[in-house]
Amino acid sequence: MHAVPRKGLRALLGATAATGALLLAGLTAPAAQAASTLTNTGFESGTSGWSTYSATGQDSASYAEAGGRSGGYRLSHWSSSAYKVETYQYLSGLANGTYTLRAWVRSSGGQNAAYLALRNCGSAEQRTDLPPTPNGKWIRLVTSIRVTSGQCTVSINSDAKAGDWINVDDVSFAPGSTGLAVKGVDVSTLKKSEDLGGTYRTSGGTPGDPVAILKSAGADYGRLKVWVNPADGYNNKARVLQMAQRIKGQGMKLLVDFHYSDTWADPGTQKKPAAWASHSYSRLRTDVYNHTYDVLSALKAQGTTADMVQIGNEINTGMLWPEGSTDNWPQLAGLLESGASAAKAVSSSTQVALHLAHGGDNSLYRWWFDNARAQGVNHDVIALSFYGYWHGALSDLQANLDDISARYGKPVLVVETAYPFRLDSEDGHENIIDRASELVPGYPATPAGQAAWLRDVMNVVEAVPNGRGLGVVYWEPTWTAVAGNGWDPADPSSGNGWENQALFDYGDRLLPAANWFRHR
Repeated sequence: MHAVPRKGLRALLGATAATGALLLAGLTAPAAQAASTLTNTGFESGTSGWSTYSATGQDSASYAEAGGRSGGYRLSHWSSSAYKVETYQYLSGLANGTYTLRAWVRSSGGQNAAYLALRNCGSAEQRTDLPPTPNGKWIRLVTSIRVTSGQCTVSINSDAKAGDWINVDDVSFAPGSTGLAVKGVDVSTLKKSEDLGGTYRTSGGTPGDPVAILKSAGADYGRLKVWVNPADGYNNKARVLQMAQRIKGQGMKLLVDFHYSDTWADPGTQKKPAAWASHSYSRLRTDVYNHTYDVLSALKAQGTTADMVQIGNEINTGMLWPEGSTDNWPQLAGLLESGASAAKAVSSSTQVALHLAHGGDNSLYRWWFDNARAQGVNHDVIALSFYGYWHGALSDLQANLDDISARYGKPVLVVETAYPFRLDSEDGHENIIDRASELVPGYPATPAGQAAWLRDVMNVVEAVPNGRGLGVVYWEPTWTAVAGNGWDPADPSSGNGWENQALFDYGDRLLPAANWFRHR
């Protein structure tokens, strides 16, 4: 992951002495060599390709070396002392339009800055930061730009401390665009927080409606969970209708998350609502249909039709145990079909998502969705939870997203992620993540670390091939420390353990991470 000796570089490239001397001097490529097609995209040996690249700054920190993702070589930035360097290729004679840069990258992390950029293209410069990959696995990144001047510079940049490194390989620049259709926030606990005195402020300290504040930061989707008959009277049909009006009133879209329970449903517990506890499997199918139809039709009637629904929440092991366990796939499929059919009966344009946790576990997703496909379960979207401190590295997420989006021909959505901006608790209740040993390497529990995490998850989803990366939903950004708004709806003293992962700090101000909604 670090530099080869400079004398080894000349042999590696097979250059003549004269060409090697120019390379080592960081010769700027003359405009006459510019072309309309990116060349030497794999940084392979030979001078004809490499001569189209230039380096500025400490150019000795930019070089090709063995160990490419594909082919023999890669670009590396590294130095034994602090350095700044840019490796770039200038393109001219381009047809105006939207272009996308794609590249595979690795990084030690820890730099002041490490990013890909598209600049001098006639529109605002576009950057994509390199995520830290201490496990040494490659990650694909993308960024798009509108070319209006017939030219563009593809740029790879490092502002690094001694020993920091990046690797880049398999770069492409071609017509096309990328972006995320969903930049969402789950605000399920917000109404209870406000009723108990919770307040929210802009980053500048101005009090305001947190839905409006998040919308102004770039969020375009609101997610709401639905419980059947919760002990505290929140997250039921009536409360969802109220919150849906606020979300839609801000011009945002609505995602409704059916838990089919009176409390939390996740891979470890899928407890039936008390009112359904004694019902047969056949009756449960009717219950799922009626409950789904009732909530969604009421939303439609008030002018807040759901844009997307989840039939179940983190249903790795099924739902409505024991009847809907994955131990009995035909019955689980029947329950899922009941929910999906009800959603489509209310609005055929509402997208139906099936949602699992452990978003980096490809074997789980293949097993689960192979079974769902074999049972003929209809759905539009594959939704995932991905928390890096539990679910693996970003490279695991990317590999899973790439595979399942292609295998099942479905768009994919990271419907839950979050990260701490500090470790201590504001309310005295133990936080879910509260030790440095629990953090994802390369992402400190700071506002900047939280922002980098959200940015990099969004980058990975945006890079899913064929436009199948729908977007990212941040989980519970408004679940701040408010007495009584605990995780247990039956116990007001339970505390939430989540305030250090909200998008509002301990002074109730919006954190920098939220700004990434605007930039994607």
